[in-house]
Amino acid sequence: MNEYIGNQKVIHVFENLSPYFQGLGDPVRQQIISLLIDKESMNVTQISDHIPMSRPTVSHHLKILRQAGLLTVQKKGTEMYYSLEFNEAISLMKQLVHLVEEECQY
Repeated sequence: MNEYIGNQKVIHVFENLSPYFQGLGDPVRQQIISLLIDKESMNVTQISDHIPMSRPTVSHHLKILRQAGLLTVQKKGTEMYYSLEFNEAISLMKQLVHLVEEECQY
């Protein structure tokens, strides 16, 4: 692969991954993701029970994860339930690994 084209592809994938990396860049948000890996979905109260922070602080981190495209929200009654949405992020990570492996072959 032409080096310039390969580098451009890697940069493009990194740019698309940037929101995910930013969303995952905080230890509290990493804890939330870890909690949700084992659960189908959780509401903010359930998540707050596992994280030693106020409910508003947890809600703030949930909002950032949602904006990053890592969570989906579903309303059940009066509660909002959060679940992981990793399909696009995983696909982009696979692309990145493939491109980097391809470019690093000497």
